[in-house]
Amino acid sequence: MDILFTFKIKDEQIAQLRSDFPSIQFSFTKDIRETNIEKYEVIVTYGEDIDNAILERAKSLKWVMVASAGVDQMPLLEMADRGIVVTNVSGIHKTPMAESVLAHILSLCRGLLALYKQQERKDWNTRIRLKELRGSTALILGPGAIGSEIGRLLQAFGVKTIGCNRSGRQAEFIDEMIVFDALLERLPHADYVISVLPSTKETKGLWTEEHFKAMKETAVFMNFGRGDLVSEEIIVSALQENLIAHAVLDVFENEPLPESSLLWDLPNVTVSPHISSHSGKYIERSLEIFTYNLRKWIAGEKDMKNGIDAEKGY
Repeated sequence: MDILFTFKIKDEQIAQLRSDFPSIQFSFTKDIRETNIEKYEVIVTYGEDIDNAILERAKSLKWVMVASAGVDQMPLLEMADRGIVVTNVSGIHKTPMAESVLAHILSLCRGLLALYKQQERKDWNTRIRLKELRGSTALILGPGAIGSEIGRLLQAFGVKTIGCNRSGRQAEFIDEMIVFDALLERLPHADYVISVLPSTKETKGLWTEEHFKAMKETAVFMNFGRGDLVSEEIIVSALQENLIAHAVLDVFENEPLPESSLLWDLPNVTVSPHISSHSGKYIERSLEIFTYNLRKWIAGEKDMKNGIDAEKGY
């Protein structure tokens, strides 16, 4: 069996793979377009380099392992038509992303941004408005593995957690569950609205001006899922009109965020360059899921971890 990685891993990780699976030929490339991909049964990728042109060339392809949670850039329906199995690494981001969300919330609560600016000015000023996180309410859009971990950390700080998804099915570390249609009713009760939703047909453009108008003027909107949840124009308008107090954005409609974007200069927004999931353990955790599934693949077992439904997009 031939397996192609389209991203770099450490030499010791390569050696471990070859030791654990001596009958498999592992290859590595930085540019899949310049690689003879016709022979590979399995491709391990971040996902953005698999398109219809590559798919047409990959005659032997049977399984694509995506070392990312998002698979929205891939031609999933075409892959499903060919019977190509797609899996991802959903769940490995929960620790770094939950910690990133909590860090931003605590920074806003405890005035860290103002303190940093004061230190630069050598300004001893005790008149910084601070507040506690305890007793607040967070509404988490997409309480899956990541959202539930965010809920766990917030509950430890005495925060009430409301989860929102398509089905309303109960999630871990969530005090109350609602469906998308109930958002407008519950938004006025939320101090923090945190989206970790994937990009699907249902979530694209889900968030509208009406949702911002339903939020508290003191509330914080946080998007750590996908940038197509809400248009940049709507976010900018909500911030300029002070419909909410602040936005923390790790994802955007267009990435990298253009220098011309108004988001760079608005005082009530925090721009993060899509790095909330970054961690020194990212590849290590991805390979754990890959090797688990590879053993199942070799054994002909169908119950692989993190299988993707092409219709749902996750």
